[in-house]
Amino acid sequence: GRDTAGLGGKGGPYRLDAGHNVHQLSDEEKDSAPDEVKKAAREMGKRAFQKRLKEIEMSEYDAERYATFVRGVSQQIASLKQIAAGLEANQGDRVWLKNQTDGELMIRRLLKV
Repeated sequence: GRDTAGLGGKGGPYRLDAGHNVHQLSDEEKDSAPDEVKKAAREMGKRAFQKRLKEIEMSEYDAERYATFVRGVSQQIASLKQIAAGLEANQGDRVWLKNQTDGELMIRRLLKV
């Protein structure tokens, strides 16, 4: 870490993907890091990227091509993710209840908006 010994750096040891509150550093703070720290961070990132490519048996060329294709369909991917999330949220709405002769009718179930 940097400037917070043992705590994982100025932003803290937290990860956004793990549900922690992550504090964004300003560009000025990022630029104030010494050049050797920036270089070490780039090298660590490059090694991690190479390791991941090896794990999934993908070359750098393949990764570049994949990124190109993903950029081309990123809006459609986002739309499909939103649709899937909506379907998961409504998954229990269309359940047939056996031996039930009456009950409340929910407008949300009739009109899919």
